[in-house]
Amino acid sequence: MADLQDDIPTATEVGGGYDLRADPPPDSLDRGYPRPQQPDAELLARAHTLLASHPVADGYSGLPWALRHLPWYDLELGETAVDTDVPRLREGHVAALFWSLHLPDGPGIEGLGRERAAAATLEQLDQVRTVVESHPEGLRLVYTAGQIIDARNCGRVAVLLGPAHAAALDDSLGILRILQSLGLRVLTLTGTAWAGPSGLTRFGEEVVREMNRIGVLADVTGASAATVERTVALSKTPVLCTRSAARALRPHPANLPDELLAALGEAKGLCMVPLTAEQTGPTVPDVADHLDHVRDVAGPECVGLSGTYDSGAVHPRDLADASRYPHLIAELLRRGWSETELSLLTWGNVQRVLRSADFAARAAQHRREASTVTITELDG
Repeated sequence: MADLQDDIPTATEVGGGYDLRADPPPDSLDRGYPRPQQPDAELLARAHTLLASHPVADGYSGLPWALRHLPWYDLELGETAVDTDVPRLREGHVAALFWSLHLPDGPGIEGLGRERAAAATLEQLDQVRTVVESHPEGLRLVYTAGQIIDARNCGRVAVLLGPAHAAALDDSLGILRILQSLGLRVLTLTGTAWAGPSGLTRFGEEVVREMNRIGVLADVTGASAATVERTVALSKTPVLCTRSAARALRPHPANLPDELLAALGEAKGLCMVPLTAEQTGPTVPDVADHLDHVRDVAGPECVGLSGTYDSGAVHPRDLADASRYPHLIAELLRRGWSETELSLLTWGNVQRVLRSADFAARAAQHRREASTVTITELDG
């Protein structure tokens, strides 16, 4: 991580001096920050036209937690205290968002304590429902790919629940089913006794099977290579990485090496590249490099977008908030991405993954009853 610390300003440096979301440091050329090329008007116009037909399905938003700390907000009018509001979502052609139920200390949740993980996740879920219900003209809570399209046709931004952290299950398949019944669509498989450095235990494998049966997608962002490999091999539905870029270009621990990207592509999973300076670099071309690499290694059906806005991350210059997606699409057009590839990147791949999970769940429920095994019975 030392090289990352050298390349990217810390949060303190950004807050105290220069913000990559506004202006690069004056010595940026000396420190290795190439000045981004602004897209020309024609490319930007083409990007807006394409996104009007194929809008963005954003794989990760930290907005629910960010809003907890504001005394008052109006996302439909506009809210400058956060990176995301309805006007900026519309300007950026974002039609769907996965709203994270992750807890503030991140995947490890050590600061919170495992005994509070389930309750805190339910509180996050309640916060999402409250936010959506208080903005009915702009947002709609949805659960399926078809409902996303319905929300878009009604001029609403679709909100999907997840990812949540696997610790929220408290090692209980019953809690998994309750969370799914409340709308959970994505669960991150990290930091538990059954999904750790050595991979999935027998109980972990049963969790994945039950997730397949009820239509909850597995997110292996930040998981060990053994967990990623076993989850991809075992799951009957596509596996997600909601915040992973290419480790070959940026050695961040959440980024995927080429062998795992290739395995994810073969299994028709989805790698959603985060728009964060730490994982992809400080400029739009850096992000585009990762998208190029994931497409080339895993295939165009395996790449998606993850804004990671309102998560506390520093974003590349010209990608400061949810309105800036056209600038990224303009860069990809400049590089020769076809309309088909871009339509998969922004919209089609997420739709495919959700539809696949729903279809597999309906089929599995005819073959398999709800599992009632416990971690003690399987893992001792």
